[in-house]
Amino acid sequence: MGLTLGELAVQFGCELHGDPQLRVTRVATLAAADEGALSFLANPQYRRQLSGTRATAVVLDAASAADCPVAALVSANPYATYARMAAALHPASPLRPGVHAGASVDPAARIDPTAQVDAMAVIGAGARIGARCHIGAGSVIGAGAQLGADCLLYPRVVLADGVRLGERVIVHAGAVIGADGFGFAREGAEWIKVPQLGAVVVGSDVEVGANTTIDRGAIDDTVIEDGVKIDNQVQIAHNVHVGAHTVIAACSGVAGSTRIGRRCMIGGMAGVAGHLDICDDVAVAGLTLVSHSIREPGMYSGSIPAEPVRKWRRLVARFKRLDSKKD
Repeated sequence: MGLTLGELAVQFGCELHGDPQLRVTRVATLAAADEGALSFLANPQYRRQLSGTRATAVVLDAASAADCPVAALVSANPYATYARMAAALHPASPLRPGVHAGASVDPAARIDPTAQVDAMAVIGAGARIGARCHIGAGSVIGAGAQLGADCLLYPRVVLADGVRLGERVIVHAGAVIGADGFGFAREGAEWIKVPQLGAVVVGSDVEVGANTTIDRGAIDDTVIEDGVKIDNQVQIAHNVHVGAHTVIAACSGVAGSTRIGRRCMIGGMAGVAGHLDICDDVAVAGLTLVSHSIREPGMYSGSIPAEPVRKWRRLVARFKRLDSKKD
């Protein structure tokens, strides 16, 4: 059925340039869109595709509206508005409340009757599953773990004992939350395991990517505050504290006992050393190594972009000579 442009404009607070009775049923890129599709322009890099688009309508800003050859939904933040419209046009599959016969649920667990538990899921003693949660196939929820309302766990997620999730948390396939932190005490040539006795506390509206790992605290808890978004294959070590609405891109790693502030952006493959403090509103570029605390908001980078290998070797040689007596 889809939605009319008039309905979208009213629901999402847009200025409509075009026929309010036109209907869209799906989303598409500017280049691939055809009749019935909704597209968007948020990145100036794709502006050249606007003139040739065959979309029924495009979400864009006021400065681009005059150049739009089709109906325009004008928004001050086109990408965020498009995201909400896309969710309305492509809603999630409805829940099927109940526990699958192939799931294993401890008698002491408490599952809200509106929740869905899929086949081969395992739920431990004392675990609590909130209203309208969806536990994917093969997921494991440890003893005493707690999920607030409207959480979604994709297949093969592991929540270890005592992990606590807020409301509307999404955890993608293969993620492990609450594994032991990497804690060992050296004694001679041997390493003695330090018991990891804390938990992981995750706030509301958090999303955790596929195969990401968040370790439990050694004594105090590892904490992920409200609205944090963590990409795939990220490692968060024990006792890390990530502030609200921070985003961390794929393949990054944060070492133990580091505190990251609110509204930070950590680029892909960045590394953050342990026992550091990063203040609010810091952006760290991809491939950057953060080896000391950051106390002033701003953009930080520590990587050298790719160069032809001969030029790269010359640059490295110059760096090494900077502190020599000869120079």
